[in-house]
Amino acid sequence: MSTPPLIDRRVLEALLDIELPRRGAGDTARLVVVHGRYRDGAPAEFGIRFGERQRRVRVSDQTSVLGIVDAWERHTAGTGDGSDAILVITTGVDDHQLGADLRAHALGRRALSVDRAEIVKQRFGAADLDPRIRQEPWLIDALLDAEPADGWRVHPAGEPWRRSGGSVLTRDTAVRALVGARLEPSGALPGGGDASGYRDLDVDSLLAWSRVPGAALRFAELAADERAGITAWLRRYVGDAAAVLLALVESGRGEDAMALGVVASVLTDAARTPDAALAIGGLFAGVTHDTADLRAFASAVQGTLARWIGEAGSERRGHEAARERVMAVLDRADDLARAAGLGQAAAEHPFLPSGLDGRLRAFASALTESPRAAGEALNAVLDHRLADLFADRCGVAVMAARLRRWLDAPGPADVGSVAAGVAGQMRDGGWVDRALTVLWGGDPGNDPVLGRAYRDTYESAVRRRASLDEAFAARLKDWAAAAAAEAPGGALLVESVLEKIVLPLAREAAPLVLVLDGMSASVAAQLGEELARGGRWLEITAVPGARRGAVSMIPSVTRVSRASLLCGAATSGGQTAESAGFADFWKRRRREAALFHKAAIAGGPGQRLAQPLLDALAGDAVVGAVLNTIDDALDHDREGDRTGWRTSDITFLTDLLNAARDYKRPVVLVSDHGHVLERGGREPAPAPDAGSARWRTGEPGDGEIELAGPRVLEGGGRVVVPWHEDIRYTPRKAGYHGGASLAEMTVPVLVFVPSADLVPKGWSILPPEQTVPRWWTGRDEPETAAPEPPARAAPRPGPRTAPTQKEALFTVGESAPAPAAPAVPDTLGTRVTRSPVYAGQRKYLRKAPDGRQVAAVIDALADAGGRLSSAAVGAAAAAAGGRAPRNADLFITALQRLLNVEGYPVLGLIDSGATVTLETALLREQFGVDDE
Repeated sequence: MSTPPLIDRRVLEALLDIELPRRGAGDTARLVVVHGRYRDGAPAEFGIRFGERQRRVRVSDQTSVLGIVDAWERHTAGTGDGSDAILVITTGVDDHQLGADLRAHALGRRALSVDRAEIVKQRFGAADLDPRIRQEPWLIDALLDAEPADGWRVHPAGEPWRRSGGSVLTRDTAVRALVGARLEPSGALPGGGDASGYRDLDVDSLLAWSRVPGAALRFAELAADERAGITAWLRRYVGDAAAVLLALVESGRGEDAMALGVVASVLTDAARTPDAALAIGGLFAGVTHDTADLRAFASAVQGTLARWIGEAGSERRGHEAARERVMAVLDRADDLARAAGLGQAAAEHPFLPSGLDGRLRAFASALTESPRAAGEALNAVLDHRLADLFADRCGVAVMAARLRRWLDAPGPADVGSVAAGVAGQMRDGGWVDRALTVLWGGDPGNDPVLGRAYRDTYESAVRRRASLDEAFAARLKDWAAAAAAEAPGGALLVESVLEKIVLPLAREAAPLVLVLDGMSASVAAQLGEELARGGRWLEITAVPGARRGAVSMIPSVTRVSRASLLCGAATSGGQTAESAGFADFWKRRRREAALFHKAAIAGGPGQRLAQPLLDALAGDAVVGAVLNTIDDALDHDREGDRTGWRTSDITFLTDLLNAARDYKRPVVLVSDHGHVLERGGREPAPAPDAGSARWRTGEPGDGEIELAGPRVLEGGGRVVVPWHEDIRYTPRKAGYHGGASLAEMTVPVLVFVPSADLVPKGWSILPPEQTVPRWWTGRDEPETAAPEPPARAAPRPGPRTAPTQKEALFTVGESAPAPAAPAVPDTLGTRVTRSPVYAGQRKYLRKAPDGRQVAAVIDALADAGGRLSSAAVGAAAAAAGGRAPRNADLFITALQRLLNVEGYPVLGLIDSGATVTLETALLREQFGVDDE
């Protein structure tokens, strides 16, 4: 006979499962002789089931006739005639050497040969095999060797066979099962898949497999013909990239395969050099010389990395592990590129960390040139594929570029008045402070080149900021001498906020006044941006196109400023005085009111908010709540995350906002004063007469000013306060207040409503775009005018059925005849509204929006790069004339019906409807207008 094949328990099980029923010996067979060699370490005894019976199988591997006879005699002596045990003897001894007596006891009266193809068929449960499988011994052997512990019929690797629904095991199905079995035990296909655990093969899963420790080594240890067969099949099934990957695995570089793919992508760059091509060739020596294969492999690696980077940049579970996986590949790629001497080619690479470092350093150089150069360099940084993973580093660069634009933008050399100074702080200064806070922290990567550039930009901005503070302080000195609620000098006073801001809101619905103690214009800008982005709140204003800011009491400390805010009059006091004053203010206006301080806000077990607070919110009373998180953070050396504030950072703010929305209450976010941050400046100035960190009595020195007047409620009506942010009189903390800087004296007042029907008469919706300075966004688009408040119909006599919400919102297209207007400008919007396609679309709407409004919205979106908030869209429409949209959602729906010809998404909504998008190129194509 031929050389005995290597067999194991599963082969024997399959052989017995085939032969015993075939020969009708399932109950009687006691000896089975098999031509083969039993694998070392395989179990010598195991059980098998035939129908309802369980039988034991003992295996003995023998190389001689004497050994076979001895094994049989010992088996019969040890079991007796009634035993169910079957002795299986594996041997290479030929049949004719076995005696007739021994063969008489053996199943089939001879040594059985193993038909490995039949075993494969049996293990899969197939009725037949693809003839090509029988012609490839490597595949048959591999399928028998690789069968999972739970069998092909159960394991996920066998899912392609189970899904085929056929009776013939095809070659493709068999190889797919083999590849799955070889890869999956190594974790090659982590995550994903369906309920069965099956995940289809693709280049992503192969590249993931190459990163699993030991997986590449296990593949390299397979028989050469199996490796070749798998490689050929994967090239056809997955693509040329698979062949390069497995060639790298075979050469012992499997774990570096993805890193090598990143480096190989230099070949696809337009700026590649002969030296770079030579270096790449050296890295892939002995693997492939086919440039097309290398490009396919590099492209596959980049595609996989892009997907991994997306996972790593998300907030989903496991994103940290995904980040580590990405950086392990790219850090190794950087090492390989340096070792290969790729130099400049690697420095410009869009995936390599060194490429991001290079772009950031180029940005640092551009900061000293011009805002345009800095903007172009910043775009290159943000275009790097790792920008999202290094959002902290890129975020600092963004802030530096913004400050560069602010420094180069024209600005007033003086502060014209206290009111103008506060308005400027809300419009620009708070955003400057926000950027300065980020820039102060420096580059998280600790790059010295970036550090120097950021320091220079920071110091330049601080100098300009200080000059504005000095000018404001000079105006404040004269203004404070006479300023009072009756003569505010054009400014909104903190003690007038209830009267001027909250009272008009209360005529529509009972408001919630949230006092964020210590909130500066910088913090307000961040919170306002977050609330607008969520789409659940509309910001409104009594001053078209601008947020309001009030002037704090003097000095800008809690005892006088918060009490004055909550009592509606210049006063001082603690929580008792505040609660009494708040209730008294509203009582005089015939309204109930309740004020909740820190200790009264928290609920008991199982309840976020206290029940009395919830009861008040559910009623008709004006409700106030004081949140101390920001002020406490300044005292305890914590300023948010050092660079920013979110609503979730402020204890109970999110809960209160949600409750206010549930009860349809307008919300006022207001402070009592702002703050300046500790920047490691001067040591405390000796001041035995200090009232707090930033005010004292006595004579003013450098960086200080003396203030006196009816709104100076400490120091006997006369105090010395610093306007320079570096001066303090007490030990170091995270931040301070009490001084005369714009950041301290400005009291942000932000107003939000959950729906447009709560906008008071004379007020308007404030689009997010109008709250952000142009230098912050870097766009030069014209500002959109603020929308007019919704028109209010005069009441009709007699009973009237309440309209439905949809009927009451607004009706598009009805407007009074307009007076003669100048010639309509030729813009993209007007070309669209004059087109025949638009005229055809308009017929489908019973009451279409005014064409001027449609054109204005198109132009505003085009100028903004194709993206605006829904509030800004409404503002653009209102500014164009005609009747202002009373409901932005319905107006946008009408626009979509007009512009989305044949269902193509010209005008869309993202961010849960908060942002409107315009596909300008598609708009031109659908309406047949050119690019003029």
